[in-house]
Amino acid sequence: MPKFIPIDPVDELPPGKRKIISVDGRSVVIFNIAETVYAIDDSCLHDGASLAIGQLDGRLLHCPAHARRFDLTTGCMRGAGSLCLTTFPVRTAESGVVAHVDCQLPKI
Repeated sequence: MPKFIPIDPVDELPPGKRKIISVDGRSVVIFNIAETVYAIDDSCLHDGASLAIGQLDGRLLHCPAHARRFDLTTGCMRGAGSLCLTTFPVRTAESGVVAHVDCQLPKI
């Protein structure tokens, strides 16, 4: 069964912002893009570079080390659909103010 953990009240992560959280020893980056929350593993597929400081172009995240572009909606690299980051399902609690991410992380 998946393990859900609270991230933050959604109003504390306003649109256009991001934050890094640690889940079971791994870094996960949370993005709020146009009031939709996305969660990805903070590790580029090439050599593990941190994606947390990557430039955003809408829902496209540019890896700061290699300029690869990943679609936050799928986690996949633009133009190479089989190269995908680990993404985590995100949901909003019944109160509508707390987001949760599925923390059942695959082993690397």
